[in-house]
Amino acid sequence: MEVVIITGLSGAGKTKAADWFEDKGYYCIDNMPPALIKNFIDLAMTGKKKISKAVFVVDIRGGQFFGDLKEVITALKDDINVDLKILFIEASDEALIRRFNETRRSHPLSDSVITKATIGVERERLSELRAIADYIIDTSSLKVAEMNSELDKIFGSKTKKQTFVINFMSFGYKHGIPTEADWVIDVRFIPNPYYVSSLRKLTGNNKKVAQYVMKQDITKEFVNRLKEIIMKLLPCYIKEGKYSLTIAFGCTGGQHRSVTLANEFYKFFTAEGWRVTLEHREL
Repeated sequence: MEVVIITGLSGAGKTKAADWFEDKGYYCIDNMPPALIKNFIDLAMTGKKKISKAVFVVDIRGGQFFGDLKEVITALKDDINVDLKILFIEASDEALIRRFNETRRSHPLSDSVITKATIGVERERLSELRAIADYIIDTSSLKVAEMNSELDKIFGSKTKKQTFVINFMSFGYKHGIPTEADWVIDVRFIPNPYYVSSLRKLTGNNKKVAQYVMKQDITKEFVNRLKEIIMKLLPCYIKEGKYSLTIAFGCTGGQHRSVTLANEFYKFFTAEGWRVTLEHREL
């Protein structure tokens, strides 16, 4: 049985996502108590009218029951009859506050005006779920049609390129190595723009810094070879059943070289048709 658990931040668009699944023939239940999910699945697979694919929307509206979700996910992943995917939907603080103000809805964690502090508490409670999610969609700048397009890429056509996600990120070693990274790429061998006075206060998102980093011969050779390696290994990850790969580029402070490289690989693999995300941890 194909099962999708939709979770994420309040106001990010989980209900709209469930609408997309319902249109695709999924049996959808919103605000499902996690403890009842396994019972429902058992019933759906053994009843007279068997259900082959179902979606459960689970979030902090479940109150004390929400704490059961991680245990339920572990049980479902161990069930050979269940193909489980976790979809996490999020948005920026600004987008969430705007949406709540426009609809005049109250936040599940606050009876008063929604604030960044309220959202911060929710993000913290959901951080473990986000870390184990198979797919993450940021709806901050997405219209409903655009979010539906993202869902179609993931769950619609089912081509390998469209379901596998490559997460590129930059970080600074002096702030610690990101624990979520599958690959950690040390790019401190590249000449450092920090020592060029006109570039020191800029970041790798600046064109001048990017040009400085990318014009180095060692950078050009390294980038070309690493692109070849990643392209060669991606099918192997897919064959082994992985749904995502997180590649983190690290330099000293996470401002110049790592940002430039993460941007370069993000643009390249986007152009190649892969689903790609980008995060600059220190910016």
